[in-house]
Amino acid sequence: MKRVIIVRHAKSVPYGYDDDFNRDLTERGVNDADKISSRLKEMRINADLVIASPATRTMHTARIFCQNLGFDVKSIRQDPTFYEGMTTHDFVDLVQELPEEAQTVFVFGHNPTVYYLVYNLVKYFNADMPTCSTVALDFEVQTWKDVSARGGKLAFQLVPKGM
Repeated sequence: MKRVIIVRHAKSVPYGYDDDFNRDLTERGVNDADKISSRLKEMRINADLVIASPATRTMHTARIFCQNLGFDVKSIRQDPTFYEGMTTHDFVDLVQELPEEAQTVFVFGHNPTVYYLVYNLVKYFNADMPTCSTVALDFEVQTWKDVSARGGKLAFQLVPKGM
């Protein structure tokens, strides 16, 4: 089995849109990221690979998750296409090239892209993706090359307000 965990960045400051890329997290965003990643640690979920949008708020969220999950923050792979937006087809292409030794891959991005990815990677997803929403998708495959759109199964979704 291969697992992709898709995370929308935590709550960011509601100003600075003229420099959107550099907007950071609010105090609530930092607390939410800590809360969700601590819950993942309790669930014994580990990251084998972390890929994130290079935007400040997304990298800040990813670093908090990595610190709580014991993943080296220097190993976060930054991918600008997660900031610019990507299609499900592009995402599947990216996933199919992941190293086979990785079983669980975390992806940190932005709405609406993260919502559309989750929606298109499983057969049925009708939930919202509020900030710091974390969705685990399981693919019953042996190799990343066999991952496909609509081929995943929703394992769980964690949302800060629900905790």
